[in-house]
Amino acid sequence: MERIASFEVDHTKLLPGLYLSRRDGGGDIVTFDLRFKRPNTGDLLSNAEMHSTEHLIATLLRNSAHKDAVVYFGPMGCQTGFYFLFDERRLSVEGAIELLKEVFAAAAEFDGDMPGKSAVECGCYSNLDVETGRKVCRFYRDVIRDWTPEQLAYAK
Repeated sequence: MERIASFEVDHTKLLPGLYLSRRDGGGDIVTFDLRFKRPNTGDLLSNAEMHSTEHLIATLLRNSAHKDAVVYFGPMGCQTGFYFLFDERRLSVEGAIELLKEVFAAAAEFDGDMPGKSAVECGCYSNLDVETGRKVCRFYRDVIRDWTPEQLAYAK
């Protein structure tokens, strides 16, 4: 059985940041790994942190000028970050980095009701909290503030 590429990354050395995880669909669909967890700390994002961040960022991405390039934004099962998939035919890698900088900055200062916070809109709406999401987004905004395409490679 083939080993999954992400299992080849040394998670004991992986710092918070933005990484190019893979290319699919003939190279058109790009997956970014948005890593939040610090190695060897045991700190994982809580369910409320993951969920609140997901709602804020997914909403802002899908309302951005580049919404047609957005394929997916969602949490990693290991609770260490998120995946962002986009169509490179519609948005360059450089543009995707800038888009993430913009939406995390906007989410860090989000002023309004939590998107999708009702039983009708979300099956687990009770753990959504705007301030929790803003706090996580402020942290990550600062992590990627000066990120460049040259920094997308996983450390060896």
